[in-house]
Amino acid sequence: MNNAFLCKETGEIFYTSEMVDSDELPEDIGDSEKYISVPHKNDLELGKTLVIEFTSEYLPEEPDRVHAIFRRKGAYARYKDLLYEKGLLDEWHDFENEHQQSALKEWLRENNIQTED
Repeated sequence: MNNAFLCKETGEIFYTSEMVDSDELPEDIGDSEKYISVPHKNDLELGKTLVIEFTSEYLPEEPDRVHAIFRRKGAYARYKDLLYEKGLLDEWHDFENEHQQSALKEWLRENNIQTED
């Protein structure tokens, strides 16, 4: 389980994980006026939802194969192998990056978090 928290005052990010050593969390991490939990990519529909959207647009003949890939562990590696085979890996990276940036900008806007552009 991974979690990240953004300090609204300083912009500092605090990270916790069961898999690796993590930053020590501040005692007041529960103060929702000061800290906000950074959403997981699935919360922003950037996980399997994004894969299905890309597949619908770029691989409309492969939905069954893609669904089968995501029924087992290691799905993203196998999915990228399929994209490489079809010559679509660069298109996937561009598509994913564009949607990630858009979703994060929207999340920041919704939470009144200013950034330096």
